[in-house]
Amino acid sequence: MCAAITVVLLAGVCGFPEAEAQTDAAASVYGAFTGTSNANGTVQSYSNAPGMLLELRHLSNPLVGYELAYSFNNADQKYNFAAVKAHASQVEANWLVSVGVFNLKAFAQAGGGLKFFSTSSGQTGVNGQTKPVFVYGAGIDYTVIPHFGLRFQYRGNLYRAPDLARAFSSTNRFAQTSEPSVGAFVRF
Repeated sequence: MCAAITVVLLAGVCGFPEAEAQTDAAASVYGAFTGTSNANGTVQSYSNAPGMLLELRHLSNPLVGYELAYSFNNADQKYNFAAVKAHASQVEANWLVSVGVFNLKAFAQAGGGLKFFSTSSGQTGVNGQTKPVFVYGAGIDYTVIPHFGLRFQYRGNLYRAPDLARAFSSTNRFAQTSEPSVGAFVRF
């Protein structure tokens, strides 16, 4: 106990080594994989589709930071026997915890945002919707050269299933989208 107090006091007097704040921008591609919702006599299934993710991150110390992100993917859906062509855009703010060793930096994130479902034009009986979304995930940044690296991550989205087809009742269930991704980042 005395040794721990001594270490804390010495660290307070001498100071902890400070890490530089880091800011980076990243672009990634991902696959959006969503399960099926089934309730109220409606079966709602989602297309699996590729997507694009843009991120702006700031780590103010080795353990804590934040991220602003935008993503876009195809979000076609089937309701029983009807198909709806749609796209999904998402904006979010996430809290990050990150720790690095050598050229690797592991991170975990959690946050929230809004998911915008917009239907393609020329379809009747459909409407777009906006849903709040909970975002969670983890991954690894690999620094290839100073200020440039690769990002490998898994992101999950949890939200209420959208009701895009007016002819069918909503499943009113939660949907979960898994998004494994790979991309590159530039550190400022």
